[in-house]
Amino acid sequence: MENKIALFKELLLAENRKHNLVSRATIETDLDEHIEDSRRILGIMKLKGQKVVDIGSGAGFPGLILAICEPEAEFTLLESNQKKSRFLVEAAEKLRLKNTSVNNERAETASRRHNQRGRFDIGVARAVAKVQVLLEYGLPLIKTRGRAVFWKGVNYPEELSRAQNALNILGGRLTAEHKYFTAAEKERVLLEFTKIKPTPDNYPRRTGIPAKNPL
Repeated sequence: MENKIALFKELLLAENRKHNLVSRATIETDLDEHIEDSRRILGIMKLKGQKVVDIGSGAGFPGLILAICEPEAEFTLLESNQKKSRFLVEAAEKLRLKNTSVNNERAETASRRHNQRGRFDIGVARAVAKVQVLLEYGLPLIKTRGRAVFWKGVNYPEELSRAQNALNILGGRLTAEHKYFTAAEKERVLLEFTKIKPTPDNYPRRTGIPAKNPL
């Protein structure tokens, strides 16, 4: 596993010199922090045997890292940016991740597909959007009684307070707040939600609307 993570870092740093997947100032130490942060979910829930969707996978945090760490889970990486999506495909191939597929489209589009809607046990998202927006992206993709886990920083209480309407409409409930500090002593939290009832068919709304006009 550690060998694959080391290879992932090499691949990402090399690709980032050609295309701006992460900040151009990113160095190996920064990647180690992203990797450590991505792995935090493994301490709060088992992913083995689960179907997991990573919403806005970017350069692979957390989805590609989790796919390396848990080969017995099935991962779908949702990424609308073509360059980032292409990198994820190439990295998964070079890392020989047979448990990983990459979907180059937005969550709003994927959620309206019959083979994607309500298919996943767990949805994850890191550094993508505000909580109320993530709920509209993620809950339609997740099975009833499935869970959504979002990585957030110190300002999460304000985001949670604004997300109550979205939770009521979309059929979600806050289950737990898993607080922790990174190695760099940054305060972080994993917000865990449970989908308690089916999401109405008219959600998510059209592409771009959840971010422009949050519930």
